[in-house]
Amino acid sequence: MRVLLKEILDCTPDAAWRALASPTVFREVSGPLMSVASLETDGFPTRWTPGEHPVTMSGLGLVPLGEQMIRLEMRTTPDGVRIVHDTGNGVSGAMKTLTHWDHRMAISPDPAGTGKTLYRDQLIFSAGPATLAVWPGLWAFWQLRMRRLKALAPTWQYDLGADDPAFVAAGAAEGPDGNDGLA
Repeated sequence: MRVLLKEILDCTPDAAWRALASPTVFREVSGPLMSVASLETDGFPTRWTPGEHPVTMSGLGLVPLGEQMIRLEMRTTPDGVRIVHDTGNGVSGAMKTLTHWDHRMAISPDPAGTGKTLYRDQLIFSAGPATLAVWPGLWAFWQLRMRRLKALAPTWQYDLGADDPAFVAAGAAEGPDGNDGLA
């Protein structure tokens, strides 16, 4: 089955890309319906990296759903579309019923030239004989996820120290001891 979404996010493509690379954003858009905890030795990384990231999931933070392996690839196409691709799999519990998982999130500039982001999200999954029963729940979860992404996108506009020229200028004005020279 497939869930396909397409929206314009109110942030720059660079800000959206940084957000997709953030486990914190992943957890924010999954909540409050789904809580996700890292099973990696040091917890979630600051930024996602290509490779495997084991997690445990629970519904509403209360109902254990099992473990999932997030398996990430990140790439940029020749025409500049940036893609996060997860081909992970369920490891235990209800998550193991998902026998095929192919999730792609694509970031590109809004074709209308607004400076905003065209975000495309496609999930192709199978749960064997239970696929038709699982589809409505995943479809609804993806709709709520998209609502959270749209609501959070304007807050991604600035990555302090990278996007805000005033922040960079203020940091340059500080002395080596971290103060601004005012006594």
